Formats: sequence, structure tokens, C-alpha cells
Amino acid sequence: MREPDRTSDPARLAFLSDVHANLPALRAALADAQRRGAEVACVAGDLVGDGPHPAEVIDLLRERGVPVIAGNVERKVTSLAAQGRKALVELQEKKKRGNLAWTALQLDRERLAWLAALPPSLELGHGGVRTLVVHGSPLGDTDYVFASITTVGIAAKLTDPAVDVLVCGHSHVPFARRVRGVLVINCGSVGRPSDGDPRGSYALAEFRSGRAPTARIVRFAYPVDEVARAIAVRGAPGIDPAEYLHGLKIKGS
Repeated sequence: MREPDRTSDPARLAFLSDVHANLPALRAALADAQRRGAEVACVAGDLVGDGPHPAEVIDLLRERGVPVIAGNVERKVTSLAAQGRKALVELQEKKKRGNLAWTALQLDRERLAWLAALPPSLELGHGGVRTLVVHGSPLGDTDYVFASITTVGIAAKLTDPAVDVLVCGHSHVPFARRVRGVLVINCGSVGRPSDGDPRGSYALAEFRSGRAPTARIVRFAYPVDEVARAIAVRGAPGIDPAEYLHGLKIKGS
């Protein structure tokens, strides 16, 4: 994966989101995108949280030089980490924030600083097309963009009407459709799908000079059983391995 070549025609980009500390899924997504000729991968936040491999996911993305923005989980993890190790150990036992505290404890100071420095958004330009990458929506990292969004809805969320392509994640439910002239792409989730399909998802977009950009959702298989085992072995709290096996978020988990 490499930085986008803004002079190339066409440019094929892989947009990823919501890895959630799932290393096998991230490896599979990057390999699949490369096989399909993707020139660059951009991750729209939530690199960590829930899954068992927060440090390894960060290291792989940094090693590959993948452009990354922060999601709501990065914001919460770095905020909790500022409370200190003693507080994090105690918070591990709390149902609501236990996984976030555990995640923070798996990361050294340097990785936490890297997470804290991630930007909340990223703007890309290919062939005169203005692409904005956010986690939730331009309104915030916990705001949702669903496939049912209307022309009125997209107008309310786009704080900058000059955007041609809006890329996001957060909902874990992927789609790509044009709304009010804007190509809206929700990448879904690389490592934590919740739409009933245990395969990971990402988006492939193509930018050709003189043509409107296009995008499609790609589903890919990965060794889900490896993640389920690692959750138990590493003691990641507050997450049921069955959610990965079935591609669902179990109520109350």
C-alpha cells in the first residue's frame, strides 16, 4: 500500500474502517485489496477496542504506512489511559469501560501517543474529486450514516457542500450509494461486522478523470476462529467470541 498518486488515471482506493483490534481480519483485508489492485488503503477509525490485538494492529498499519484517522474508540482509550495504570486496572472490572481499559493497558506510551495524535478526518483529492474521510459523520465520531439516508439527511450532515465523496464507518453496516450528487460510502467493519455476515467488509472506489467516482463493497473471509481463541487466551473482557463467529452484536454484550 502506498500514498495516492494524484496524477494516475484511474486511481483505485481501498477504504477500510472499524478494525477493532482484529489482526487476522486486517491482514486479510489488506491482502485482498492489494490483489484487487488497490493503490492505497485508508482506515476510517476504530483501529482498536473489543478485539485481542490492539498493539499488533497499530504496528501493522504503521509498518505499511497506511493513512489513518481516529475513531470514537481511539478517543475513549486515550482519554482513559491519561488516568494512569492503577485506575485502568480497576476499570477493567467495570462492565461498561472494562474493554477500553484493558485495551489501554495493552499499549505502551509510544503507541498511545500515536493514537492520541491521529486526526479526526482526512481529505483526499483524485482527478479533481474531493473526498472526505470521517469516522461517524462530519458532525462527529459517534454520529451514524446509514444506507437509508435521504437527500435532506446528507445535506444536514455535510458541513462542507463542496465534498464529492463522503467515506465513513462506525455503524458496521456497509453500503455505497449516491445521495444528492454525493457518493456516500460506509465501509462497514473490517474486523467486527454486525450485519449477520461474519466476513469482513471494506470499500473499493475508483476515480477516473472526467467521470463520476464509483464504489462497491467487498466482503472477504478470514480465520474468525483465530480471533475467537485469542479473545479467550488473552483475556479480553466484555466481548463474546460468538459475535465474531456469527457477525452479530449480541444484546447486552
